[in-house]
Amino acid sequence: MATDYWQRRHDTMDPETAYVEIYRDLSQHEFWWDMVQSLSFALFRTYAVPSIGELLDATGEFTDRRQQRYDDTVLLLDAPLVHGFESPEGRTAVRRINQMHRAYDISNDDMRYVLSTFVVVPKRWIDDFGRRPLSDVELRASVNYYRALGRHMAIRDVPATYDEFADLMDSYEAEHFAPSPGSRRVADALVELATTFYPRPFAGGVRLFVLGMLDEPLREALGYDDPGRLVRHGARTALRARARALRALPPRRRPKLARDMPRIRSYPGGFDLADLGTFPARPAGGCPVPH
Repeated sequence: MATDYWQRRHDTMDPETAYVEIYRDLSQHEFWWDMVQSLSFALFRTYAVPSIGELLDATGEFTDRRQQRYDDTVLLLDAPLVHGFESPEGRTAVRRINQMHRAYDISNDDMRYVLSTFVVVPKRWIDDFGRRPLSDVELRASVNYYRALGRHMAIRDVPATYDEFADLMDSYEAEHFAPSPGSRRVADALVELATTFYPRPFAGGVRLFVLGMLDEPLREALGYDDPGRLVRHGARTALRARARALRALPPRRRPKLARDMPRIRSYPGGFDLADLGTFPARPAGGCPVPH
């Protein structure tokens, strides 16, 4: 396989109709590690919005059961990608996502913002640290994939283009990023979880790497100290060195599935999509957590 195999393949496809297949190739072949990392950082950004971070903290799920919540999030979001939105697996996964969200008082604006991070953060990550930039076809397919997810989640006023998604994300963060005790607790829990994905002697380095990858507005909103120019520069230099090395390697032939990653550890005996996630009881008075 030529090093540009996947890009040439995608250039022959229509991103308006084949967006699931194109995005699946990007996530499981060409940029599988980059997608895992960038989507993790995308979710991490959302904690700096107090209405999101405080809600997650109030449920206790991301602080007390962070490994299982991480696994459920990855597995539920992965099912439509692997099987398609209209497959039984895709429909079950989206139904579970919707059931969880609808148990709480979550604004449409917050939902649109989270969706925008799934489009914008991976694109910016790949531009900076991927083996190559996304092509126009691939970028359009990514936009269409998350527009479809937004439709299945009944999110209103979903942007139509990448530029609109980027404008939404940047403006929402500029307006809503703010310090919050709950947001910091959720962020701390996820940083601690990230350190467990690697051998124990590397835990300190992993934590520094995560902090080194945070931009200043995000770092300040979450209340983290600047790890220093050396750490910030070192983290990005290492990622760019990895990208240069990847350009000389052949593309991945076999798909890399999220469910097979060692960091997914909650279900060694297998899982049923319908059983994943939380099942909060919505009281007569409304949201399960106080506002």
